Amino acid sequence: MKTISATPEEARSISREAHIYGFPLVETYKTLYKQAIDKTSPEYKAPLNQLGHSRTVATPEDKFVVTPNSDTPYSFAWLDLRLEPIVITVPKIEPGRYYSVQLIDLYTHNFGYLGTRSFGNEGGDFLIAGPDWRGEKPPGVRAVIPCETQIMFALFRTQLFNPGDLRNVHQIQDAYQVQPLSLYLGNPAPNVAPAVDWPPLADGMSESVQVFRYFNFLLQFCPTHPSEKELMARFAKLGIGPGKPFHDRELAAETKKAMEEGIAAVWREEFAGFMKRVNAGEVTSGDLFGTREFLKNNYLYRFAGAKLGLYGNSREEALYPPYFVNSQGEQLDGAKHAYVLRFEKGQLPPAEAFWSLTMYDTDFFFVPNPIKRYDLAQRDKLITNPDGSVDLYLQSASPGKAKEANWLPAPKGKFYLVMRIYSPTGTPPSILDGTWTPPAVRKVQ
Repeated sequence: MKTISATPEEARSISREAHIYGFPLVETYKTLYKQAIDKTSPEYKAPLNQLGHSRTVATPEDKFVVTPNSDTPYSFAWLDLRLEPIVITVPKIEPGRYYSVQLIDLYTHNFGYLGTRSFGNEGGDFLIAGPDWRGEKPPGVRAVIPCETQIMFALFRTQLFNPGDLRNVHQIQDAYQVQPLSLYLGNPAPNVAPAVDWPPLADGMSESVQVFRYFNFLLQFCPTHPSEKELMARFAKLGIGPGKPFHDRELAAETKKAMEEGIAAVWREEFAGFMKRVNAGEVTSGDLFGTREFLKNNYLYRFAGAKLGLYGNSREEALYPPYFVNSQGEQLDGAKHAYVLRFEKGQLPPAEAFWSLTMYDTDFFFVPNPIKRYDLAQRDKLITNPDGSVDLYLQSASPGKAKEANWLPAPKGKFYLVMRIYSPTGTPPSILDGTWTPPAVRKVQ
């Protein structure tokens, strides 16, 4: 390609750096395309600037995002902020029911929140503004929240108390609204935004040199941040830049090989080394998700967050202690062992809203099982031991009828678990200040 000025050695180094940087954007594009662009997709929800809903909690058939939860039915809105801001309206919600609207830019930064923790349950209108908007807050709008990219995702979560509560959740979902500012104000709409030629998805698009084609496409919606001008200048040596064409078939053989080696090294070295730190407890989910200011341009953390839990919440909204290994450092495997997770008396996860523990297979999706149980949570009637402790049984076979209330079925193979602690900002013990730590998963047979 004529746009590439890098030597093979430079191509290897730059592609390694650019893959870490661009992978989260391309992963989020997959969700955008399936949910808002491709109307033939089984995961299609609604077009841009409209709301779509999941009317049930996620199941093993749902593949719209890795590590989904089974606690809060989702609502979705992909927003195009190029022409004008979008106003999100949330209804008044009864006290005691948690909800949140997570605002995510194309980089996967959580740039803002609406919801119980951030604004209470009183409801209201909130204006989400793109990088080019210079207006003032209209009367009646509670807050203006700026986004640094022109396309963004609003992910709504509404707490479900029990299966019989689903109708109430539906009523809340139906009261959520998204609308352009002009419609909200009763003014004529501005001109139509330029049409976008959305590239279709391709197999392996995130892990091969194809990733840079999609990366270039997405960069046109992402004005360069002042802190990244030198970075983008370096990427330009590989033909990476907003809207630039990128065709891997036109690459010189030695350049393509060098770029492929750079991408492979990310997974073999950076990501593998990162997972060792996760398993050692040196890095938590609370380190991986947040604003640009919080992440301080730590691109490896953003990369790992997109791989392990795309659209994970910021630490003040929820924490996600993961379980990839048992107390002896061995990978969890339901074909070999049964396990138990014990909470001593008074040591259940400290959540101001609620907590849950969810089972996943190695593809980061729910584990199919005969009782259709994918998590255990604070809402469940868990059995307490005589000493006040609570044991959760993690195994493929039933632990026996008397213990089934505390059974989370595992596959006959490798698996991992994610604990969710919503609003982990209560009084001690707290996971945020280290006065509470998640117990280890122990092998029992």
